[in-house]
Amino acid sequence: MPVALLALAIGAFGIGTTEFVIMGLLPEVAGDFGVSIPTAGFLVTGYALGVVLGAPLMTVLGTKVSRKRMLMLLMGLFIIGNLLSAVAPAFGVMLTGRIVASLAHGAFFGIGSVVAADLVAPEKKAGAIAMMFTGLTVANVVGVPLGTLVGQTTGWRVTFGIVALLGVLGLAGIAKLVPELPRVEGVHLRHELAAFKNTQVLLAMAMTVLGFGGVFAAITYIAPMMTHVTGFAEGSVTWLLVLFGLGMVGGNLVGGRYADRALMPMLYVSLGSLAVVLALFTLTAHNKVLAAVTIVLIGALGFATVPPLQKRVLDQAHGAPTLASAVNIGAFNLGNALSAWLGGLVIAGGLGYTAPNWVGAALAAAALVLALVSAALERRDGAASAVVTGRTPAEQPAAVHH
Repeated sequence: MPVALLALAIGAFGIGTTEFVIMGLLPEVAGDFGVSIPTAGFLVTGYALGVVLGAPLMTVLGTKVSRKRMLMLLMGLFIIGNLLSAVAPAFGVMLTGRIVASLAHGAFFGIGSVVAADLVAPEKKAGAIAMMFTGLTVANVVGVPLGTLVGQTTGWRVTFGIVALLGVLGLAGIAKLVPELPRVEGVHLRHELAAFKNTQVLLAMAMTVLGFGGVFAAITYIAPMMTHVTGFAEGSVTWLLVLFGLGMVGGNLVGGRYADRALMPMLYVSLGSLAVVLALFTLTAHNKVLAAVTIVLIGALGFATVPPLQKRVLDQAHGAPTLASAVNIGAFNLGNALSAWLGGLVIAGGLGYTAPNWVGAALAAAALVLALVSAALERRDGAASAVVTGRTPAEQPAAVHH
C-alpha cells in the first residue's frame, strides 16, 4: 500500500476523533459554559448539520482545484475549527468552531476515497479506500477514549488543541506524501444531480438518516446516562467508548463482508436487531454489565449498516456516484443531528436520561420499514421491466406508426 494512504488515514483519524469525542465530554463542556446537557447537545447537532451542508458544497467547489490542493484546504479548515473550539470564550464561539471543522468532513472522505483509489491498481481500490476509513474506525477505539480521558483530567480544551495538532500532521502528510493528481475534468453537476431523482437513491439515504440516527440517539447522551442511571464513575465513560469503538470496528468489517453477498438481508437483520437492542437499553442501562454489552452491540449493529448503505447509494446512483456518495456521508450526519436534537428534547421534557433510547429504537424501526419498502419497489420495477422487455417486439409497429 502506498505511504500516501497513511497521510489520508491520519486526516481521517483526526476527523473521526473530533466528531465523536464531544459525546464523552458533554457534561464538562456544559458545566464550563453554564448550559444544560440538551443545549450542549447542539455541539453534536451543529457539527452534523455542517457535514450535511459541507459535503456537497465542498465537493462541488473541489472540482475547481486539484484533489491534493483541495484535501490540504479541507485539513486547513479542520485545524482552524478545532483551534477555535479549544479557545472559545463562549458557547456560541465553540459552536461556530465545531461547524467550521465539520465543513471539511464529508468532502475529505468523498475526495479522499477517490484519491486513495487512484493511488493503487484497480484490483486494490476497495482495500485502499478501506485503509483510509481505518483512520475513522481506529479513532473510535483510540482517539475518542483517549480524548475523553485527557478532557476529563486536564480539561476539554486540551483535547481540542491535540485534535488541531492531528490536523497539522495530516496536512503535512498530504503535502509531502500525496502525489499531484491531474485536476478532475468538470464534474457535470446536472448529471450528478440527476441521481437524486432516483427513488431508490433517496430511500437509501433516508435509511441512512434513520438507521444511524438510532445509534446516535443513545450514544450522544451516553456520558450522563452511564453516570446518572447506571452508576458508573466519570472515568469509566472512557472505557465504555472503547467498547463502542470495538463494536463499530467489528460491525463495519462484518457489514462490508456481507454487503456484497446479500445486501438487503444484511440491512434487515442489522436494522431490526438495532431497534430491539436500543429498546432493551432502557432496561439494561440499570445494570453495569448489561449496559456495557449493549453499548458494544449498538456500535456493531449500527456500523454493520454502513457498508451496505453506502454501496446501495453507489449502486443506485448509476454513473454519477461522486456527489451522491458525499451527500450520503452527509446523511449519516443528518441522522446524528436529528437524533441528538430529539434525544435532547425528551431529556429536556423530563423523561430521563434513558428516554433517548426509545427515540433510537423508533428511528431504527422506521429505517427497517423503508428497507422493506425499497426492496418491494425494486421487485415491482424488476417485474414491470421484464414484462415491458417481453412486449417490446409486439409494440414495435405501433411505435413506428406513431
